[in-house]
Formats: sequence, C-alpha cells, structure tokens
Amino acid sequence: MPSELRQILSSAKNIAVVGLSPDESKPSNEVAKFLIESGFNVFPVYPKFDEILELKVYRNLTQIDENIDISVMFRKGEFASELVKDAVKKGVKTLWLQLGITNDEAGAVARENGINFVQDKCIKIELERLDLG
Repeated sequence: MPSELRQILSSAKNIAVVGLSPDESKPSNEVAKFLIESGFNVFPVYPKFDEILELKVYRNLTQIDENIDISVMFRKGEFASELVKDAVKKGVKTLWLQLGITNDEAGAVARENGINFVQDKCIKIELERLDLG
C-alpha cells in the first residue's frame, strides 16, 4: 500500500475536498490549508458558502471544470455511496475517505470503474509520512 499511496500522491495536482468546512478549527479546513501550502490546487465542495480559503466553492464534483486527481471526503461514510457516483461521472482518479471514514460498497464501485480507493487514512499524515508534503 505505501508504494500505491506514493504513486497516487506524487502524481496528483488537483484535489477536491468534499465537506471542506469554513470553520478553521475543523480538520477539513486544516488539511485543505496544508494541501494548498504543499502546492496542490484545491477545489472546495460544500453545500453552502461561495468562497472558503479564498477559493470558489462548488456544490458537487461534477461542477468543477478541471480534471480531479483525488477527491478527499470529510463526510459521514454513507455519503461515499453518493460521492462515488459523481466521481465516476467526473472521471476522478482516486476517491479518498479521510481517517475514521469507511464505506466498502463505495470502494467496490470505485474499483469497478477504475478509480483508486483509499479509506480510513488522513491525506495530510500520508503526505508527511511519505515526505511528499
């Protein structure tokens, strides 16, 4: 898995953060800031607000004009069943469920559609651990 994660993370440029909270004390906000500081293009996906971290906010993955390498999800695990459908439509390369979030059904759908699937891992921790952040 470490070599797979290294490949996923080292080739990524555009990252959608699904559930990016405007609240600076939330992990999604902290991780998004870290991703920006690490040189990634971050695309916030959130149901409210027009701007978070001075970035345009999208309501869902399919509204984003750019190709998305990784979609990182900061929502309850059951939401991944919906998100994976958008990820397939959008052609996302990797669906990543943050630390503490799992959904094996969404993982199966992702893999059936050629999407890498990572769950229960923090993208910030993995970037630091692999010395890519």
